[in-house]
This record gives sequence, structure tokens and C-alpha cells, in this order.
Amino acid sequence: MSTIKSSTTLTTAYSVEADTTGALVIQTGATPTTAVTVSSAQVVTLAQPLPVASGGTGTTTGVTVASVSDQNNTSTGYFDLPTGTTAQRPGSSVVGMIRYNTTESLYEVYTSTGWRSITTAPYTYSIDVLIVAGGGGGSRGSGGGGSGGGGLLYGSTSVTSQTAYSLVVGAGGAAAATSGAIGSAGTNSTGFSATANGGGVGSINGTLGLTGGSGGGAGGASINGSNRANTAATQGASGGFTGAGFTGGSTTGSSYYAGSGGGGAGAVGVNQSGSGSPGGAGGAGYTWLNGSVYAGGGGGGNENVVGASSGGTGGGGQGGDGSVLPTAGTANTGGGGGAAGSSQAITSNGGSGIVIIRYAGDQRGTGGTVTSAGGYTYHTFTGSGSYTA
Repeated sequence: MSTIKSSTTLTTAYSVEADTTGALVIQTGATPTTAVTVSSAQVVTLAQPLPVASGGTGTTTGVTVASVSDQNNTSTGYFDLPTGTTAQRPGSSVVGMIRYNTTESLYEVYTSTGWRSITTAPYTYSIDVLIVAGGGGGSRGSGGGGSGGGGLLYGSTSVTSQTAYSLVVGAGGAAAATSGAIGSAGTNSTGFSATANGGGVGSINGTLGLTGGSGGGAGGASINGSNRANTAATQGASGGFTGAGFTGGSTTGSSYYAGSGGGGAGAVGVNQSGSGSPGGAGGAGYTWLNGSVYAGGGGGGNENVVGASSGGTGGGGQGGDGSVLPTAGTANTGGGGGAAGSSQAITSNGGSGIVIIRYAGDQRGTGGTVTSAGGYTYHTFTGSGSYTA
């Protein structure tokens, strides 16, 4: 072992003592003591902790186990783990060592039973889902029936992490563009192998409406004509989810120029009770887990100036009368558009649909607008997109 000494008692700056062991020792102090030892295998041993800068003051402090453990790393850069092949693993491994194995293309940790991979394999978890289609567009004719809310699906399913799921949010149907015409049905919303049907359309006294997720209301008769029937709801279960949709309301024989309400996801449209009263109100929508209501039916119209009918809770548009125009279904609720009370030009389109995903705890997936409430994370899609679990 070779020794380099530096001491206040030495007459020279330093002295060197050599031997044939291949090791090196550096000693300092009045009575020289070992400060650094370098073995023949080039392993360095320090008698005292290595000093490092402290607080930018120019002072130093010793690096100890306590000073570097259980500390927050506030860097916004990265932490570079050791990288190497399987053959390059440390010869004397210690429990807790972590490295990236380029042979296996994975992270690994040394345990009491040897090197084990740190898994990044996909896993599954449960989500709650709401899928709402676009509502039907309002019809334009004397005493039109309100249009139906979009079909609605709800329930739970399992998703696999690192997997993208395509979601389509349906548009609301367009209101009738010309006098004496019915509106257009809403567009379907899809996701997780399930389809919510677009909302149906209310009848007018000369034309039968369209079936849909929730059906359209019946149209009132003209003086010399006959009523037009309500239309049926087509939404059933799909993709393992429960379906919700109801028919539109019906009319009576004396309902001249007055239509009934469109069906909602929670209730049948309200029947029209006679020509001297407003059109029937839209059927109520469905209340989901977040407390909001979706897919209400549109109100029926009445040509007589007797007041506008209300849309169903959940975004249904109000029905018109001879002086009040109907309103559109609310966007991203799937509400049905209200029907005209007469042949005025209208813009009572159906409300567009929506898809909402929620799960317990902190955020896991990506996609949509992400919020949290009551211990749940929500992903809200107001337009088509994809959810990556």
C-alpha cells in the first residue's frame, strides 16, 4: 500500500511511502490519519462525507444518508436510471437496486429473490358511462307534436388501461325548414360497443313524425282533418347498458291545431288536452349519477294564442303557439326541439348529445374535459373523441 502524507509536523510539503499492494492511502492532520483510501480495485472510501454546496451561500455540508433521503425532487427535468443489458447487471446486487434492462426493454428491481421486472402490463378497471344521442328537431305545422329527446344509455363497464376507446357524440336534428314539414331525427351517439338512438320527431296534422330514441308527440288535426299519431320510442338496451326512452304524448279528437309533447328519457310526453289549451309538455328526462338531467322531450305546439308549452326537464325545448316561437333543445343534453304552433319559420333544432365517463378516485384516463367531484373523476365529451384508459 502506498501512502501520501500531509502534516504540520512534516518538514516537507508531503511524503510518499510505497509498497506493492496496489492500494493508495491519503493521510492528513497533525498526526496523519487516513482521509481517503483507494483500493487496488479502484474502490474509493472516504473517512468523512463528501462536502456539497448548501443554500447558495458558499458554505458546504456533508452528504449523509439523512440529507439525501425522504426529500422532494422539485426538478422539472428527469431522473436518469442506470441502463444496460442483462449481462451488465451489477455483479454484487443489493435489494432495492433499480435499472432499465435494454435486453428485455423493461424496468427491473432487485428483490430478495433476484431481479424482477417492474410491470407496465395493462390492467382493467370499472367506469360508469352515460351516452346520450342528439334530440329530434322541431316540426313546423299547425299544432305540431314536440320532438323526442335523444335515446339514453347508462350503466357500468370495464376498460383496459393503455387502450383507446372511440366515442361519437350525435348532433341534434334540424328543425323543419319549410311550412307543413316535420323536423329531422337526431343523430346516434356511440361508444363501448353501444348505440344510443337519435331522438324521434313530432307529427303535424298532415304528416306522421319519426320514431327515435324517444318518440315524437302526436300532431293536432286541422278543422277538416284528423290527428296524427304519436311515434314510438326505439331505445332499448345496447352494449350491456340500460336504455331509456319513452313515446310522445297523444291527442284527443278535439285537439284542433294542438300537438302533444315529445317523449323524454324519463317519461312519456304529456297528452294535449284540447284546442283551448297549450300543446302538451315534453316528457321529463333522465337524472344520471352526477345529478344532472338529460334527454327531455320538446313541447307540443298550438296555433291558438293560448301560451307556450314547456319542454321536458333535461333540455327539452318549449313548444310554440300562434305568437310565441318554439325553442331548441339545449346543447349537450339531447333535448328534443319544441314544435311550432303555426307555420312560422323556426329554429328549434334538437339538442346535441353527450358522453360522460366517471370512476372513483384520482384521474387514470385521458380525453374529454376532466373534472372531479365527490371522490370521482369525470371525463365529459361534448363532441366526438376518444377516451384512453
